[in-house]
Amino acid sequence: MPPLQGKVLVAQGGGPTAVINQSLVGAVLESRKFPQVTRVYGAQHGVTGIINEDFLDLTEATTHNLEQVAVTPSSGLLSTRDKPDAAYCREIFKVCKAHDVRYFFYVGGNDSADTCRIVNEQANEADYEMRVIHIPKTIDNDLKVTDHCPGYGSAAKYVAQAFGGVNLDNRALPGVYIGVVMGRHAGFLTAAASLARKYPDDGPHLIYLPERSFSKAKFIKDVKAAYKKYGRCIIAVSEGIVDSKGKAIALQFTNEKDSHGNIQLSGTGALGDLLSKWVRESTDIKRVRADTLGYIQRSFLGCVSEVDQHEAREVGEKAAQYSIWHNLDGSVAIRRIGDYAVEYFLARLKDVARDSVEMPSKFINRDGNYVTDSFKNYVRPLVGNLPTQARISAPLVPKLHGKGRAGR
Repeated sequence: MPPLQGKVLVAQGGGPTAVINQSLVGAVLESRKFPQVTRVYGAQHGVTGIINEDFLDLTEATTHNLEQVAVTPSSGLLSTRDKPDAAYCREIFKVCKAHDVRYFFYVGGNDSADTCRIVNEQANEADYEMRVIHIPKTIDNDLKVTDHCPGYGSAAKYVAQAFGGVNLDNRALPGVYIGVVMGRHAGFLTAAASLARKYPDDGPHLIYLPERSFSKAKFIKDVKAAYKKYGRCIIAVSEGIVDSKGKAIALQFTNEKDSHGNIQLSGTGALGDLLSKWVRESTDIKRVRADTLGYIQRSFLGCVSEVDQHEAREVGEKAAQYSIWHNLDGSVAIRRIGDYAVEYFLARLKDVARDSVEMPSKFINRDGNYVTDSFKNYVRPLVGNLPTQARISAPLVPKLHGKGRAGR
């Protein structure tokens, strides 16, 4: 069978990451090596740009330019929150056919995988030869099949470093600090705050994830215990924490929805304010602060995991190889081997589309207020090296005057 000849079309969807452009550039540069590829197009604003035929001809982008884009965070082709249904995907397919697109790569999460699945099925029904590959990315780390998702390692590194810095501040001026981290249904990103701990008394001292029910009474009890033990308390909490009935705690404050119909959980800082209020009302602790990390976790400049960067590049390259070289459709996935290495394989689109995963129970402690060593062993190689944290090591000088002022 002669090679399938035609154009490559690449798009990016959903929330950006610090390494999503590595996948884009990997797919583009690898595709340009194959003689059967006539042109390589990039759709601006994801599937919206495909419908509007808003294409860039990446065949004519210089390699230097693309390599500069590769190390730039966020979506170089811009993104979209559109969630296509069958009718929408039919229009995508029509545009692809009109432009003689024979290879379609979509970088995104589970909704993007579902778009790939539908477009692939429609191409097959129309007897139009077109290979469709989903290239994984998400800071939530909640895609099925794959061991982990490109984009997660760098976001996890940012969270770990943010809480490391908070810990140093909080040790100098003790109190209670609450940091609200992205994570609607999966706690992987919040759990990465655990890597901030170097010394036994370092924070975060408590971690709350959406996989476990959250109660005010237990929260206050945990805070009091940690504060009594350490003289301070740092808390990492997922935006999606839920009560015993599965209702998000943040829903007490907002009904605002995004374009996917999802309630905005952490856009206002309300969850952090609520938890701070509970601590103030239920304890005699005066210094209580809360922050919502928000979008800054996704595309922070200068905070990239090298492992994440390399793997994001390779999943893009593998997408081109699987489709152009091997004439296959599917979703690129990562398998962990040894300690630490990976290999890539192609999963079925239907096995990755739509549904997501949560953190395994083995990653969460029995009390539901921290993570286990099993999780730390899982996440540490994805994040890579973290900045040095050191303490002064010197003996105390004996007191001679015997007077002093209590407090800090």
